[in-house]
Parts: sequence; C-alpha cells; structure tokens
Amino acid sequence: MLNLNEIKLGKIIEVNKEPYLIVGADHHKMGRGGAVLKVKLKNLITGSALNKTFQGNDKAEEANIEKKKANYMYKDEANVYLMDNASYEQFEISLEAVGEKARFLKEGVDVDVLYFNGNPVAIDLPVKIELKVISAPPGVKGNSAGNVTKQVELEGGATITAPLFVNEGDVIRINTETGEYVERI
Repeated sequence: MLNLNEIKLGKIIEVNKEPYLIVGADHHKMGRGGAVLKVKLKNLITGSALNKTFQGNDKAEEANIEKKKANYMYKDEANVYLMDNASYEQFEISLEAVGEKARFLKEGVDVDVLYFNGNPVAIDLPVKIELKVISAPPGVKGNSAGNVTKQVELEGGATITAPLFVNEGDVIRINTETGEYVERI
C-alpha cells in the first residue's frame, strides 16, 4: 500500500481492479486542513483518463506490474506485434493501449512490456531512439537567422519539429518522452 507521500508521477496503482498510470499529481496543503493530493490517472488497459483525490491517511494499492523485454516487429490498423526476448513467443497489444508511443516504433527496437495479471497492457520505449527522416522540406537560403525550425516526417509516422539543417534521408535521435529532436547522427 502506498501512502500519500509515495503516490507520485509515473507510479502505477490499482483502481477498481485495473492498472492506472499516474500522469499528473498536484499536492495541496491548506492552513490547518490536511494535505490533499489530486492525481490524473490513465488506464493502461483502455486508455481512458480518471481524476482522483487522496486525502490525509488515504492509501493506494500499487498495481502488480511485471516488466519483460520484447522486440517490436510491426503494426497494423488495430494492433502492435511484438516478440518476447526470452521465450520468442509472439503477441499483440492494441494500438489504443500503446497510444502516441506507436509513432516512434521501428522494426527491431527492444521495448519494455508491462504485464498486469499475466496480460500485456502497455509498453515503455527507450528514452532516446534513432529514426530516419522520410520527408523534410528544403531549407530556404537566407532564412537562417536565429533558431529556425521546420516540420519533418519520420519513418514511424511521427511528425516533429527539427532544425533547418535536417534533410530527407538523415538519421536523427528523438526523445520519446517529449517527442522532441535531440541530435543528427
């Protein structure tokens, strides 16, 4: 059981027998009153959002989550297909459960798969990943004063903002947590 001080951003708790990731936490202490913690939760199975308030001595049940390494193979309109690195079993997770992370996936990347009660429910990507630029508009000569950026499309389907010198065919490193350009390789 997690007490009020242990309920933090990134923890996975169990609410109504389902795992929820804490994506936002706001701690308030007002005068003589007790502490209040307002959290924003994301259901790892359905992807739905939930707001919950914890007060004083409230406790939260930490979800029984297991992490295993898996290799990303491919995706279709509904699912992401992975292979367990230990047993070589193939399995899928719905695109809804993967969410925005799916746009940074590329064939052969190792990811952490989160299992709840033996079922895969979500994935964690490496913090930085290297992707090839599929399309990038050319930089305009003379338009280089200051920090000039442009929109580029990457091989996983993501569109991000990158510096003007990034060209089609370049391989760039992306921060998967923020979706931002890090460096050209």
